[in-house]
Amino acid sequence: MCVRLTGSAPQPATSPLPADSPADRSISRLTASHLVTAGSPSAYWRFYWAVAAAQLSRWLPREPGRLLDLSGPGYRATSRAVAAGHDVLVLLPTADSTPKRTLSLVNGHAPVRSERRPGRLSQVVGDTALLSGVASAVFDGVIADNRMLSHQLATEACLAEIARVLRPGGRVLLCVDSVVLGMSVLAEQDCWPELSYAPNADVLLVPWPDGTITRCFTSEQLRELLTEAGLDVEWIRPRTVLSASTVEKVLAERPRALNRLVEMELKAAESGEDVSMHLVASARKPE
Repeated sequence: MCVRLTGSAPQPATSPLPADSPADRSISRLTASHLVTAGSPSAYWRFYWAVAAAQLSRWLPREPGRLLDLSGPGYRATSRAVAAGHDVLVLLPTADSTPKRTLSLVNGHAPVRSERRPGRLSQVVGDTALLSGVASAVFDGVIADNRMLSHQLATEACLAEIARVLRPGGRVLLCVDSVVLGMSVLAEQDCWPELSYAPNADVLLVPWPDGTITRCFTSEQLRELLTEAGLDVEWIRPRTVLSASTVEKVLAERPRALNRLVEMELKAAESGEDVSMHLVASARKPE
């Protein structure tokens, strides 16, 4: 079965699909995973991570605070938060995990530097799903990017833990797989009977070629889960709207156009439609 229809979330969790895995590269460039090795990212994925970094920069609290990063070693934007003066605790799944290097943009510009004194970056190994050992109400913000909640299939339990560790007024920034992505992966694997039920599934679980499973969401489903966790939704947007083919064509012709493309993307993403392979959301814990 490629799709599970149920009113309650399943309990098992799976480990994330590595950003440079062969299974990722086998999926259509315009759907799931037009991914390459971290040391030599394609034009589209340089653009993707530049957008993610810009979204994080816009989301960060104005005043320096204490942030918890659950996004895993594949996340590339943590340095933005540290440069903005925030103290960031990165929770890694294993001792062998190391964050990806800071992304260098194709036009040669380094990430935006803050006039503030940089914050502190700490890394610890722990359970990114249950947050065992993390005290309640101690963080001003939680970053759960890089599809973290889609890999933890019991999303409800993860969100409840995130709400627990947030201080009143604290916020969470998260990214999940969309139903659009899930349907694309199902189609790539010829799961046509399951695909017909996917848009109306209460819980959409999608198997990947390497055997991992991720959970996909519509914006309405994501909003409902955040509300049930006791969080006030600020916004839900697509991560990217521009297609991979469009981005690569533009950057092939004008390699220094990355910043302009990112600005275009940020404006287009405010439409809030389920047109992206990933959805990004911000929510706040009530005072």
